[in-house]
Amino acid sequence: MADMSPIFRRKAAQRAPQDRLVTLIRKPGCHLCDDAQQVIEKVCGDLGVPWEQKDITQDEELHREYWEQIPVVLVDGAQHTFWRVNEERLRKALA
Repeated sequence: MADMSPIFRRKAAQRAPQDRLVTLIRKPGCHLCDDAQQVIEKVCGDLGVPWEQKDITQDEELHREYWEQIPVVLVDGAQHTFWRVNEERLRKALA
């Protein structure tokens, strides 16, 4: 059976803003985390995309996986970036 065309795959991958999720993995007292949160709040607010934050000090698995990369941003569960969040790049990932 033939593969889906790139155009069909792209359309199939598009999701409504409310069906997306941005996750900020952070820790208390982290200025880079605060900076990342400001970008996420702005972009997600503009696009109508829900977001959440998780504290690595409250989750052993997240701490083990991400402690050297904080803050980490996930888009729909996949790692998007870490340390610094680029507003334009995040917008493009959610468009």
